[in-house]
Amino acid sequence: MTLEEGLRVRLAEDLGIGEAVAGETGATVGLLSLGAGIEGTVERVDGELPESEEVREYQRLKALFEDYGHTMPEASRERLEEQIAALEPEWAAHRERGSRMTVRVRLDNGFVLDGAHQDILTPL
Repeated sequence: MTLEEGLRVRLAEDLGIGEAVAGETGATVGLLSLGAGIEGTVERVDGELPESEEVREYQRLKALFEDYGHTMPEASRERLEEQIAALEPEWAAHRERGSRMTVRVRLDNGFVLDGAHQDILTPL
């Protein structure tokens, strides 16, 4: 899903935001939570979330294999191929999912979610 400014979205799941504090410091009296289904408008698209460590490692090993695999001893090349194969599922999931973004959303109830991951939002 591509998020754009002005797009109407809905929270896809319940979102626990933080502890509510009253009186003394550290006196927790509750938890602020937003229920799934609350709607709002995307105010700003911040940018892409960094890739996972496994995706970066897959890219690094794949580049190493493509550039130097033909010069490696057979045992080292086989070990590198095994490491790449072990990371294939994470890489495939990353490619299927695409780039993940963070956004600023103004919810209809007045709350603002800043830096919200696109995974918790669905377009209307």
